[in-house]
Amino acid sequence: MIPNKYFVIDFDSTFTKVEAFDVLAEITLKDHPEKEAIQTQIFDITNQGMDGSLSLRESIERRIQILAPNKSHLTQLVGHLKSLVSDSFNRNKEFFTTHASHIFIISNGFREFIEPVVTEFGVKKENVFANEFVFDDTGKVIGFNKDNPLSVNNGKTEQLKRLNLPGDVYVIGDGYTDYEIKHSGLANKFYAFTENVEREKVLAKADHVTPSLDEFLYLNKLNTVISYPKNRINVLLLEGVHPVAIELMKGEGFTVETYPAGLTEDELCEKIKNVSVLGIRSKTQVTAKVLENANRLMVIGAFCIGTNQIDLKAATKKGVAVFNAPYSNTRSVVELAIAQIIILIRNIPDKSNKMHQGKWDKSAKGSFEVRGKKLGIIGYGSIGTQLSVIAENLGMKVFYFDREEKLALSNAVKCKTLKELLQEADFITLHIDGNERNTNFIGASEFDLMKKGVIFLNLSRGHVVDVKALRENILNGKVAGCAIDVFPHEPISNDEEFISELRGLPNTILTPHIGGSTLEAQENIGNFVPGKLMDYINTGSTSISVNFPNLTLPILENAHRLIHIHNNVPGILARINQILAANGINIVGQYLKTNEHIGYVITDINKEYDKQVIKELRAIENTIKFRVLY
Repeated sequence: MIPNKYFVIDFDSTFTKVEAFDVLAEITLKDHPEKEAIQTQIFDITNQGMDGSLSLRESIERRIQILAPNKSHLTQLVGHLKSLVSDSFNRNKEFFTTHASHIFIISNGFREFIEPVVTEFGVKKENVFANEFVFDDTGKVIGFNKDNPLSVNNGKTEQLKRLNLPGDVYVIGDGYTDYEIKHSGLANKFYAFTENVEREKVLAKADHVTPSLDEFLYLNKLNTVISYPKNRINVLLLEGVHPVAIELMKGEGFTVETYPAGLTEDELCEKIKNVSVLGIRSKTQVTAKVLENANRLMVIGAFCIGTNQIDLKAATKKGVAVFNAPYSNTRSVVELAIAQIIILIRNIPDKSNKMHQGKWDKSAKGSFEVRGKKLGIIGYGSIGTQLSVIAENLGMKVFYFDREEKLALSNAVKCKTLKELLQEADFITLHIDGNERNTNFIGASEFDLMKKGVIFLNLSRGHVVDVKALRENILNGKVAGCAIDVFPHEPISNDEEFISELRGLPNTILTPHIGGSTLEAQENIGNFVPGKLMDYINTGSTSISVNFPNLTLPILENAHRLIHIHNNVPGILARINQILAANGINIVGQYLKTNEHIGYVITDINKEYDKQVIKELRAIENTIKFRVLY
């Protein structure tokens, strides 16, 4: 308990995510023919009362008159409001129980629906001050207690005067009436709460804008379930990631900035200085130079399959975890590959071009069915295997080559060598990763091994094919058709010209890196990647990280979680435990996993510890990054 500090909290759009009268309108107008128009009217009246442009009493009277609620409606309302408590209030229930005697709910709303909600959090009934409905014998609301000071303008100020609290008063709310308490001189500070709604007139009057209760508790050094408010975690999402990703990150409480295109190295070096979470697609290059400037960066999310645009070694050295979406756009890439194979074997690109030039060239020459042809898949991962199954269903014979041992699906035949596949296949499609060792994986010598008239596809990474050699083999007829979706050098935005030696070649399909660019795939990725980023920030879990040891961790309760990232050298775990033991700290749970470069230690300890312990843990030699999760 902190003596002589009192906390006055608003209810509507602060304690709860909504204005109670808006929800009440939804309930009472359920079957009303003019429901939407009346709801809009209620919403407008509420806002006018909140920003001070309409007297409070008039705002209350007009809403009651329009809605004419009864006790059964209010019972339903309470049920709804209990499920609509603000997320940061739900996270910090301990604050309410610990400081129950010093927390006051002062609202221009009504006790009948406020008290049942807030008392579940430990707020005392006698500390709830609100208006009160007047009912008739049937339970219908016919008015309200007009003697209650909260039924008129400056009512909150008057109510607080009557309380005469003997100490410092801090007000948290979203409305002008909350600011009036501070303006009257009865409160030390007014915190404009913006987790649910922002009112410009209110923000301008606030001592501090607090996007969540976490922020308020952090500023005032009060107990909190998290070590750092999420609104202080800056997220930068580039290249027009799907809106669902933006909403998920904002919904978690992060401060999110978006940009529709990629950024150059110098632009990103400047932009990333205060960024904790970076989200990119395939165009943005996260180089060692960029990472040198990323002083606060914790995690990178690649909203695509590949991660070769990220310097993984530099990220690991910096203690930055990297996640991608290895499966979310698989179907989209497979469908494009199948479509391109069929289009190329029918020589459609050239026929279509002639049609645009006014030339009618109806002929079956050079056009074939895919049925019975041999498809060679290089890279038998999630895309290669799904392509294999669909190709077989179209009647193709499937051969595949992979450096790793992969189980064949259905009737697919594994080739022992790349040479065997290149000599056997009528169609060759690449689905390998962007590892540096795969640079020019297919070059002049590989094209020499292929059949004359082969159809060639690359939907993996641009640098895995020697483009000059590909051009020569298209022009000499060895490659009868090709589809290329990825290139060694790609424009950073849609405004930049695409330059390639492959432009203008016969029976050649060039697409702007859109293998996974379908609305379904982008939505899947938009849901998947933020989940991994938030799991890492919230629990420390590194499941499917491409550069960190993979750990799946449980949600922690009633303890602190310490995350220690260090160079993979002997003795670090022992040193961590020595420090904890020397300070009499009990370990609730501990997890360690290493890879070639780093060690990742998660230690859950009982809640009480001296801040000096954190300093000692940070000071361990070979520490890369350390953070307290809760």
